[in-house]
Amino acid sequence: MSIEKKNPVTNEASEKSFEKSAVKAGTNSKAGANAIKAARPGRRGGPQGMMPGEKPKNFKETMLKLLHFLKPYSLKIAVVIILAIGGTVFSIVSPMVLGKATDVVADGVLHAGGVDFEKLAVLAAVIAGLYLISFVFTFLQSFIMAGVSQKITYELRRQMSEKTDRLPLKYFDGKTHGEILSRFTNDIETVNQSLAQSMTQIITSFTTIVGILVMMLYISVPMTVVALIVIPASSVLIKVVISKSQKHFKNQQKYLGELNGYVEEMYSGHQIIKAFNREQISKEEFEKLNDRLYDAVWHSQFFSGSMMPLTALVGNLAYVFICVVGGLLALRGTISIGNIQAFIQYSRSFNQPITQIANVANILQSTAAAVERVFEYLEEEEEKDPSTVSSKGRGENGNADAAVKASDAEKKQVRGKVTFEHVRFGYDENILINDFNFEAEPGQRIAIVGHTGAGKTTLVKLMMRFYELNGGRILIDDRDILDYSRHELRSLFGMVLQDTWLFDGTVMDNIRYGDVNATDEQVIEAAKSAHIHHFIMAQPGNYRMRINEDASNISQGQEQLLTIARAFVNNAPILILDEATSSVDTRTEQQIQSAMQRLMAGRTSFIIAHRLSTIRDADVILVIDDGDIVEKGTHEELLKMNGAYAKLYNSQF
Repeated sequence: MSIEKKNPVTNEASEKSFEKSAVKAGTNSKAGANAIKAARPGRRGGPQGMMPGEKPKNFKETMLKLLHFLKPYSLKIAVVIILAIGGTVFSIVSPMVLGKATDVVADGVLHAGGVDFEKLAVLAAVIAGLYLISFVFTFLQSFIMAGVSQKITYELRRQMSEKTDRLPLKYFDGKTHGEILSRFTNDIETVNQSLAQSMTQIITSFTTIVGILVMMLYISVPMTVVALIVIPASSVLIKVVISKSQKHFKNQQKYLGELNGYVEEMYSGHQIIKAFNREQISKEEFEKLNDRLYDAVWHSQFFSGSMMPLTALVGNLAYVFICVVGGLLALRGTISIGNIQAFIQYSRSFNQPITQIANVANILQSTAAAVERVFEYLEEEEEKDPSTVSSKGRGENGNADAAVKASDAEKKQVRGKVTFEHVRFGYDENILINDFNFEAEPGQRIAIVGHTGAGKTTLVKLMMRFYELNGGRILIDDRDILDYSRHELRSLFGMVLQDTWLFDGTVMDNIRYGDVNATDEQVIEAAKSAHIHHFIMAQPGNYRMRINEDASNISQGQEQLLTIARAFVNNAPILILDEATSSVDTRTEQQIQSAMQRLMAGRTSFIIAHRLSTIRDADVILVIDDGDIVEKGTHEELLKMNGAYAKLYNSQF
């Protein structure tokens, strides 16, 4: 795929499906990446970051929230402000001293006495000292502010990361990958850069403007009036440029998001593209999107790039008038040559802080928009829970190991009785499950069958409280699942899903994900039970073999076997098997079925299956349609009924 007009394209990493990331969000307490991956994949929804020109919904309220967030760092920020003002003041005074040095040289040349080199040396030393002090102050304020901005960035990311684990999965249903990831990356980075640079720049710019204006008035009022012509002229030009460029900046970000999303789609589906000979069409679509982005970027960069030359033009015109007026005043003897030199330096420096303030004002709008999106995320409604981690979950010192031990103890106590009482649920206003009633006895194997969209997987998600019920209740060992913390509840379940999820790490780590405290021997035994041990031992590194991010270095069937081994390690009292053997061959399926028999022994198991040959031995088979049980019984009983199950079974055999 050739790219004639090069634009930076952020290739957003391909995410796994909703179900596999839901497992991660439900069984692991690590913050951050967990539920980010739970976001449903969006179509062409690349990162929607901030850009110059984008405005917040409520600038004042957002900035007040940010100031409140900065309160713990108020002392350091106050020191930064003092250093910034001090450094600027010393820098402003320097041209005046330099002008006096010029007068010493001019007087020495014009008069017979000669140049007073001792006085000149003193003035040179003073100038050097002023510049050195200004440098030290500037260095210190930059150093301190960089530390403050990084700490604030770290704290924001930490809070967002922890917030992610407390958000309900329904929040991620309506958000694309780009939108969520952008808050963690683009928006946070915008805040970081603004705090590190824009804050001190505002202080120094205002101080510079005030200081220079005072010094210019001190030197010459007429020349100051001439110099101030630059302010309204520059303001008008800046306003015109910003009004013209804003829509192009918005289009730039919009088209960049579309292009990112399209590139991600094409790279993740490149095999399908080649299989259907769609390379040329894909390239043409890319070129169309790239051309639109190129046009938007060109216009936005052109307008923003023209701001400095235009203001410089106005500044140069003012500079010419200042030179003319200064020359006339010097001829009249009302101003010295040194003061003219100092004034010219001030006038040349006067335009720069004005431009900086205009740029910073624009950046602050973008920063406020970024901060607003971050705070919106932090203020989202969280999952309701009796406790984030129950009293059993953490010791007095907040030791996370106590939570693991409490979960293990909870697992041993639970028998595995699961009761559904008048369960009612819908993802939105449309109710999917109307009145579901069923009781699974401890150790039973319950198979759930039905056509696609009947509500099979939904029942599993409700058991683990990925979503809240609209009515009714679910009990485990006669205890309402609402009385469990989510940490406790989800520790009772082991899951093997049709869509596998493996992370970038060793085989050992991926299997041990089911129980972080499992020994190497337990992991190996689990792999043997899942019939994956032989394959692992045949690989370089054995159990230390590294699986890459998208698990492309192993087959899909081997991925499935590793997740089954993970379920063995988890050793939970309740099992959920959602098409757990869908990606393996018939012979391996038979091996896994025998292993599953051992795994399910003594455990309550819910088996979601389309291949009905895998559930013949289930204790109870539930036939689901539109979220309700239409048939219930054993394999033989349902065949004799010659109803919905019999039709499904006969269609396969």
